[in-house]
Amino acid sequence: MKPATWFGCLALAAWVGCGCAGYRLGPANPDLPPGRSVFVQPAVNQTMEPRLGEAVTAALRRQFQRDGTFQPGRAGQADVVLTTTVLALDRLGVSFHPQDLVRPQDFQLTLQAHVRAVERSSGRVLLDRTFQGQTLMRIGPDLASAERQILPLLADDLARKVVLALAEGTW
Repeated sequence: MKPATWFGCLALAAWVGCGCAGYRLGPANPDLPPGRSVFVQPAVNQTMEPRLGEAVTAALRRQFQRDGTFQPGRAGQADVVLTTTVLALDRLGVSFHPQDLVRPQDFQLTLQAHVRAVERSSGRVLLDRTFQGQTLMRIGPDLASAERQILPLLADDLARKVVLALAEGTW
């Protein structure tokens, strides 16, 4: 072969090798193979926001069903037990009314929760971390109704991060 052809093949192999460098074969989380069942305990709400624990619990259960890596389980029968403690709900004004620079127009909501996943049979801790869910909220004429409408989206963002961390493990 000509040197230019060899160089072209070598460059192509290097390009393909770099593109596949992050891939690995087998289950994404070898500590927790797919098909295991997970029981999501009702979340403990340590904030002053009512119904936040229920929204987080519902979002976690929905996300586990949507992801499909794990099966929903029952109390006392599931392979993994997931406990969640909602720690904080923070609001940060990110944009303000043009006529009134003190009154926010948009808030960034941050939900902080500590999640612990324990294997029921052995008691081994699979996940023990604090997660944050974030979303933006436009304030309409009523702040309370705007928050009530956005809390499920905030809980969904948190649940997506929790399920992803449990399904993929640490890379």
